Amino acid sequence: MLSHLKVNSQSMMQSIMKSDIIIIFTLLCLSILGCSKKEKKQYDIVISNVNLIEIENGNISKKTMYINDGKIVKLENNDSTNNYITKNKIDGTEKFLLPGFWDNHIHLRGGDALIDENKNLLPLFIANGITTIRDAGGDLTTEVIKWKKEIEGNKLIGPTIYTSGPKLDGANATWAGSLVIESSEDVTKALDSLARIPSDFVKIYDSRISRENYLEILKQATNRGVISSGHMPFTVELNEAIDAGIGAIEHLYYILKGCSSEEASITQAIISKELSFWDAMDSLITTYNDSTAQKTFSQLKDNNTYVVPTLHIGNILSYLDEVDHSNDPYLKIIGKGIIKTYDGRIKRALSASDEAKKSRKELNAFFKKLTKYLQEADVKLLAGSDSGAYNSYTYSGISLHKELEAMVSVGLTPLEAIQTSAYHGSKYLKKNKTSGTIEIGKDSDLVILHENPLLNIKNTQNIFRVVKGQKIYDPLEITKQYNCQECFSFEN
Repeated sequence: MLSHLKVNSQSMMQSIMKSDIIIIFTLLCLSILGCSKKEKKQYDIVISNVNLIEIENGNISKKTMYINDGKIVKLENNDSTNNYITKNKIDGTEKFLLPGFWDNHIHLRGGDALIDENKNLLPLFIANGITTIRDAGGDLTTEVIKWKKEIEGNKLIGPTIYTSGPKLDGANATWAGSLVIESSEDVTKALDSLARIPSDFVKIYDSRISRENYLEILKQATNRGVISSGHMPFTVELNEAIDAGIGAIEHLYYILKGCSSEEASITQAIISKELSFWDAMDSLITTYNDSTAQKTFSQLKDNNTYVVPTLHIGNILSYLDEVDHSNDPYLKIIGKGIIKTYDGRIKRALSASDEAKKSRKELNAFFKKLTKYLQEADVKLLAGSDSGAYNSYTYSGISLHKELEAMVSVGLTPLEAIQTSAYHGSKYLKKNKTSGTIEIGKDSDLVILHENPLLNIKNTQNIFRVVKGQKIYDPLEITKQYNCQECFSFEN
């Protein structure tokens, strides 16, 4: 009897143990399944299996990128499709990923009559993969700040806008809306005014500004830690502007001046009104001195002063007397008011003397050489189109790509040219902690190309998708509103 009870007891114990094991195993499986469900992370956007170009060095590796809240949050070598959820997945297979392009010199301007026409240009930048623009001075500051906020709030399609607000110049300045500087007190008031906008940098123009007030602007801006850029009156020597702290030199006239062995005497001739700006050009070219130039290049590099060559617009304006632009496709989508502003430069080019036309072309050719010299000397260049009203046939969006082409045509590699866009632009404006390269924690402002731009710079125009923060844009969809198929070369 006892033996029978003992057997039954052991049987019952074994049954209970098996039951417990089954329950524990079941609970463990449920727990594992529950955990696996919890581990499936949600992402706003995933770009899978794309060829990521490291803009710093040109290295290319296949990556899958994860984006949340407008930031890059993860980069992986493989697309782990079972570990995440997303409603916005972009198949990047055989595509190439770069930081969104920056156009580092554009203009939003033309007065109240051209407000709508300027606003209509903004989507063109996104369609061309340009996620950031630097507005280098105009007379639409109130509207520009409004557009800037609307773009940030996803109420308007357009790039991030960094603006100088109005330019600083002397009395009776060339450009409407400029702040008049005639004293040290005017400089202080102007910089206070720009801070209230707030502007992102100060832009100085040279049509009427005096030597003393120009240097005073740079002195006060530097003391305030304000980023500066601009033209330079020829009453100032380039080394003086660099020493005073100018952040970027717009256009190459002023660089050429600093490369002349006779800069000091030419400057004095300008001060005494014996020589004009344009009359000085031939003298500057003939007195270009390689030893002087190398010293200037070293000073630019050592002071981290950027240079904006604007080669594309130079090519356009130098040949206005020869090239017929009347059939340019972009004229179909640019506002009639903006096109009307082109007339001034066109008339001046056509009415110029044969000698002036020849000199302009020679100067343009020399600027191409100068750009290559600057690159070889490791001076930081910025790609800027100078597009906008009054700048004839220099169209918003596409002109940035033409500027990159122009840089490659003078001897830069495609990588070096592309670096002058977002990579250098973000450093110049001190936005490189959040922009300019593809890294975890940085803004998800990106462009995806069909083909490798490092093999052919024209591939920057062959855009598949543009990512701006949390938004994905198909350039074909944006350009439908312009009803001009021949204006764009995008593929599906």
